[in-house]
Amino acid sequence: MQFLNFLIAGFHITGSFMMWGILLVGLIAIGLIIERVWYLFVKCGTNRGVFMSGVSKYIKAGDYEKAIKFASSVTTPLAKVVLAVLQNRGKGRKNVGKAVDEIFLTEAPKITRIIPLLSMFANLATLIGLSATVYGVMVDFDAIANVPVAQRAQALASGISIALSGTLFGLMVAIPCLFIAGFLAARADGIVEEMDEKSTKLMNLVEE
Repeated sequence: MQFLNFLIAGFHITGSFMMWGILLVGLIAIGLIIERVWYLFVKCGTNRGVFMSGVSKYIKAGDYEKAIKFASSVTTPLAKVVLAVLQNRGKGRKNVGKAVDEIFLTEAPKITRIIPLLSMFANLATLIGLSATVYGVMVDFDAIANVPVAQRAQALASGISIALSGTLFGLMVAIPCLFIAGFLAARADGIVEEMDEKSTKLMNLVEE
């Protein structure tokens, strides 16, 4: 509770605009994280195993039309790659590869986008917190030079409070952002690798 009170107090002292700046960065980062989690775990991760099992079932039965119809009903990046392979079967491996590459050029950026921005916002929060530290030290030096002795202790405490609360809040925003950015980047890489793996295996299967 005291920890929370300390942070809240940072919004009511001189230099609080830096705390509000860090808060704004944190809110933007949260919005980006929610969007990426929804896309990578909900949109791209919906029943991938069930989807591939359904496609394999139709292919093994030789019913490519049903396989194409089934793949068309799913909007995930993996489904689009599978659909490209199925629609271009019989046109030669080179043409199938070109169709798959076109899908990768469209879908891969959608999978990996925004994630680098989280690292940027983490660095931004840290730098704003560092700016608060510098500003707090400036307030302390000004207090030593210009504030009457009777008020100097309070002025010094105010400068220290600015420095520490800004730095702490900046790190509180930056550390989770970096951790989540790494986690999301790993997830995005996994999805792209799975697309590559499944498309290659499917090409080998339909071009036999």
